[in-house]
Amino acid sequence: NSFVVRTNTCGELRSAHVGQKVTLYGWIQYQRQGLFLVLRDFQGLTQIIIPQDEAHSHVKKLLFDAPVESVVRVTGIVSPRPPGQENPKMPTGDIEVKAETAEILNFCKKLPFEIKDFIKKSEALRMQYRYLDLRSFQLQHNLRLRSRVVMRMREYLCNLHGFVDVETPTLFKRTPGGAKEFLVPSREAGKFYSLPQSPQQFKQLLMVGGLDRYFQVARCYRDEGSRPDRQPEFTQIDIEMSFVDQTGIQRLIEGLLQYSWPEERGSITAPFPSMTYEEALAEYGTDKPDTRFGMKIVDVSDVLRLSDIQFVQNALSYPRGTIRAICIPQGVRYLKNKDLESLKESAKLQFNQEIMEIIRRPDGSLKSLLTKLLGEKQQLELIQALNVQVDDVVLLAAGEHKQVCSALGSLRLLSASLLEAAGLALRDPTAFHFLWVVDFPLFVPKAENPTELESAHHPFTAPHPSDASLLYSDPTKVRSQHYDLVLNGNEVGGGSIRIHSAEQQRFVLEKVLKEDSEVLSHLLEALESGAPPHGGIALGLDRLISLIVDAPSIRDVIAFPKSFRGRDLMANAPDYVTPEELEPYHIQVSWPLEEKEAKKN
Repeated sequence: NSFVVRTNTCGELRSAHVGQKVTLYGWIQYQRQGLFLVLRDFQGLTQIIIPQDEAHSHVKKLLFDAPVESVVRVTGIVSPRPPGQENPKMPTGDIEVKAETAEILNFCKKLPFEIKDFIKKSEALRMQYRYLDLRSFQLQHNLRLRSRVVMRMREYLCNLHGFVDVETPTLFKRTPGGAKEFLVPSREAGKFYSLPQSPQQFKQLLMVGGLDRYFQVARCYRDEGSRPDRQPEFTQIDIEMSFVDQTGIQRLIEGLLQYSWPEERGSITAPFPSMTYEEALAEYGTDKPDTRFGMKIVDVSDVLRLSDIQFVQNALSYPRGTIRAICIPQGVRYLKNKDLESLKESAKLQFNQEIMEIIRRPDGSLKSLLTKLLGEKQQLELIQALNVQVDDVVLLAAGEHKQVCSALGSLRLLSASLLEAAGLALRDPTAFHFLWVVDFPLFVPKAENPTELESAHHPFTAPHPSDASLLYSDPTKVRSQHYDLVLNGNEVGGGSIRIHSAEQQRFVLEKVLKEDSEVLSHLLEALESGAPPHGGIALGLDRLISLIVDAPSIRDVIAFPKSFRGRDLMANAPDYVTPEELEPYHIQVSWPLEEKEAKKN
């Protein structure tokens, strides 16, 4: 209550305050028949008793006539609630304030929705009236928790470990590789700035400049179009260090998260477990495994290798051919036939992967098209390999390793959601399972042209020391010194040890990625000027906070988010500008015909 005219907030009064005269400011949450109202501010609720005597008739009329959500000042005496009228659900439920004077500071018009968390509102409406939605308890809680976590992170990095908080430019130039960037026109004809998708180059240049330890709560921009649960502008905790290795970065981040972790979410244990990219793909079918539950992918190639089944032999004839399966516990009991069909359809549509189901009957036998082609010994080996119990359902896939694992990884998550919807608890929403994923490939084939390579992450990632020589002979086999931090199946951070040799960086850009290195001439020159070995990481703050508070979307932890299509529904941005405003930037808009007609009308 420092610097302001109130004596207390609406959430702090208790029995110990009885008899005190207090002045409260807030919004009218609701009013009941002119007898009392509930006043709300950022900290909580307080019940205000409206005086009924003639001497205070003006106060009664004022508060009775004030619409819900009007802003008021109330001065009165804290009193205990009458016996039996206490409200144990309210922190202030043992007291009430008997109003003596009041003032309406601002009347509220009729609002498009009530400011109550249990009132259902469409997300579009919430975003259109975000300044109202921010009054909700949940958003207030999320944003305040976010602020506390960031403050603790600053303390840990700057006060305890000597990091320097540096702001880097927002107007920059195009970076090769990575996500698509937003362009900003300049007054020089044909020349554009780019909004950085991360401060990647700047933080490396700060290491060349000798800052040793850099950190920033960084705003980043990616023009990713309509991608679910992504934002065109987002925030990351950006970190870079000189003279560090992968283990050093990992221990730093584990300590950072332990120090800043909200007490009400329990404690987290370090060091976090680690697995390689290949292990994650083979066991979970994804590079961001949710390790809160089992249902791991199991390789059953050896069990079926000696069979005469045609599709099995076809699959195993591929260079990386495999037969793999997942076992859905109690699938017969919890999943309907249409659920199993939808799972198989999903694998077909998304991965072009056929799936075969196997059910274990109450008598212990297997029911499947496959079992007719298998001997009793092979069926028993299959049951043992997958630990199949009565009423379990097995989903089996055959084909190329990555395709099979990716399809089964997707079905594992879909199955878990179906089981939970049917009442089987699998993933504990209060559990936080952190995991490091390491040893990613340095390069991957381009989707549009598989004969060409692109960086799996970005072109500044250093090759794994054991694979450095392969960079020049067979770059497809090179592992990187990249590491991802995964929490409950979500990527919440990623980083790498960087290339600090100009010669190696130039080779990667020109020979492997076929990029024009001239775009990065400033960085290459810097690397030739005594660049120290360095590495770093960025934590996705929006995603991390949304997981901590169990929010359904990252939009619920951002004060003013964009919509699914990247629009600001409140201010209606982006918006049109006039030809006169575009003239200094040497830009003319070429309108599609239908939009021309719409603008005329």
